[in-house]
Amino acid sequence: MLSGATGFIGSAVLARLSTHAAPGNRERPSAAGELAVRALTRRHVALPAGVEQVHADLARPESLAGVCEGADVLVSAASHVGPDEQRCGLVNDVGTAALMEEARRAGVQRVLHLSTTAVYGRGPHRGANVTELEPAPGSAASRSRLAGETHALRQGALVLRAGLVTGEGDRWVVPALAELARRVPGLWLGGTGRLSLVAVEDLARLVTAAALRLPAAGGAVLHAVHPQPVRLRDLLRTLAGLGLLPPLSGELTWPECLSLMRANPGRIRERQLELLAQDHFYGGESLWDACRCDPGPGPLARLPGAAAWYRRQLGLS
Repeated sequence: MLSGATGFIGSAVLARLSTHAAPGNRERPSAAGELAVRALTRRHVALPAGVEQVHADLARPESLAGVCEGADVLVSAASHVGPDEQRCGLVNDVGTAALMEEARRAGVQRVLHLSTTAVYGRGPHRGANVTELEPAPGSAASRSRLAGETHALRQGALVLRAGLVTGEGDRWVVPALAELARRVPGLWLGGTGRLSLVAVEDLARLVTAAALRLPAAGGAVLHAVHPQPVRLRDLLRTLAGLGLLPPLSGELTWPECLSLMRANPGRIRERQLELLAQDHFYGGESLWDACRCDPGPGPLARLPGAAAWYRRQLGLS
């Protein structure tokens, strides 16, 4: 059972689960050799062949009745990440609580819940593991997602806090960098910041492996990030090489960054620039090891495969 099946991350997880469910796939992990996939969506949409579709909406908790019946595993990937505090609370907090209650009622054996490293709030953060950090969420989305974690942990879920996610469907990371490159032209803090990124296709592989291979977690939290952090200057250079950003040069101090931001207003706020310019990277090897999953070449190596999508998203083609 997968919630959030049409979202940025959820759709990538669904594609991966569908591959595992395909006839002849030797990785299918059930005693009968079959993996049935059920996707929860708010409305009817086209899904991969063989996927069962059920309709419900976390913003309407009453609609979730019965959605987990017969499911062995729940992958909870639905969330609202906009600025509307009421909507965030309804979906990420109240809706998640209702979904977890349905999982309990249906006797679901394993639950995996997708969250975010944004629950830690302002950094810098430098390679810490979950037990070394105290959440301090600074937005409606991160506060409500932290509340959602509480409901999932009560149900014995494995909670995965993902870092910055890039790839087809990303409407925040690269679009934010593109805006900031125009408003603050230069290398913010010299481009020295290190970031925990993960390509959406690699995150989908990891989520799928964790859901299908790991035993019931008993209420654990782990980071879902690529083990190697990315230097901001390398990220900006890669995006410029793909024609997605203008080349940036010249080191900017933090006061210079803020002065340019204020002189050139836009959608991205100072707090978000801080997230991208300063160190925000986290310990992330243990989950890959536990899942016996290769983390792959890293998010920078994956960017060329998403370049055409980003060009359309940024209005460059």
